[in-house]
Amino acid sequence: MATNPIRVGSGSEKMKLKSLLLRYYPPGIMLEYEKSGELKTKSIDLLDLHPSTDVNALVEEIQRAEPLITASRSDQVKLLIRRLQEKLGQHSNHKFSLFKVLRAHILPLTNVALNKSGSCFITGSYDRTCKVWNTASGEELLTLDGHRNVVYAIAFNNPYGDKIATGSFDKTCKLWNAETGACYHTFRGHTAEIVCLSFNPQSTLVATGSMDTTSKLWDIQNGEEVFTLTGHSAEIISLSFNTLGDRIITGSFDHTAVVWDTETGRKVYTVIGHCAEISTAMFNWDCSMVLTGSMDKTCMEQREFSVQPPENALLNWKVMKVRFQRFPSTPKGTVFSRVALTKRQESGMPRLASASRRWRGTLMRSSHALSTTKAT
Repeated sequence: MATNPIRVGSGSEKMKLKSLLLRYYPPGIMLEYEKSGELKTKSIDLLDLHPSTDVNALVEEIQRAEPLITASRSDQVKLLIRRLQEKLGQHSNHKFSLFKVLRAHILPLTNVALNKSGSCFITGSYDRTCKVWNTASGEELLTLDGHRNVVYAIAFNNPYGDKIATGSFDKTCKLWNAETGACYHTFRGHTAEIVCLSFNPQSTLVATGSMDTTSKLWDIQNGEEVFTLTGHSAEIISLSFNTLGDRIITGSFDHTAVVWDTETGRKVYTVIGHCAEISTAMFNWDCSMVLTGSMDKTCMEQREFSVQPPENALLNWKVMKVRFQRFPSTPKGTVFSRVALTKRQESGMPRLASASRRWRGTLMRSSHALSTTKAT
């Protein structure tokens, strides 16, 4: 929901409100404003909002805490909050049924991603393209063509949804216009395959993780590299920003996750405790917890960060869940995977080369078709 610009403050600290964006989950309102000529965003989190919440009292509280929300904007904010309340009051016990099967690509798919509203989604493929689709009709809207190898990592810059990032085995990441398919930038600098990427919540940076053991931060506006995050001794296959965008966590095949400061590029914490490759790492919404999942069949949480220097690892882990899982392969392949893991643990191979080959090999077993489900 757009607004007319308003100004707050004086001198060099003037702020001009550009727009209000509704965020359904977690419930909140995003403020897009201009300060000293630079476009910025901040969020008003309404995590305790209920259908019975007094909207007038809540808006008064917001106005006291947030100078950008003036009395002239109170009606707009009330409207947004009521829309959030309506959403929260809806029943979520949907049943799902097959809606469409899209013969999306000529080679296997690697990933899918939705924009914030769910009106369209994207698919990446071994055919070296990324496609944009209309969710309701199944119509192909765009083909993003330009990579020279597998398009593996893909993402919208939610909640805005006007840009798409694609990471490829050709060692590059491309930034695209989600409406026209035009390529804004090609980010070059990695020396091995890019396998994960993410926009920061403010949509000013793209982070890429690579099999070259590094992660890089890129400026969306000028296409330049901001920082290279070095410190892992094996492939990085997962990364995620926190809600504020001032921290990013990377998960690696070296059995560790690292939290970094995005404003300096410096390592903040090294998280240890897993005895096998980390497959995913992320922050919870209020940034009070870090979760990591691993091929050692455990998920771990770190609730409070210590003030120890980066070289001292965090050790006070609590095991939340243990899950035993078979690799989706033939019995012979399953035996190979377990034997390879045992040998790596005994020999202490630092680069986990056999794990990397096994992980890449599982990609070829994905399906060429994309199935979607619909709530009833």
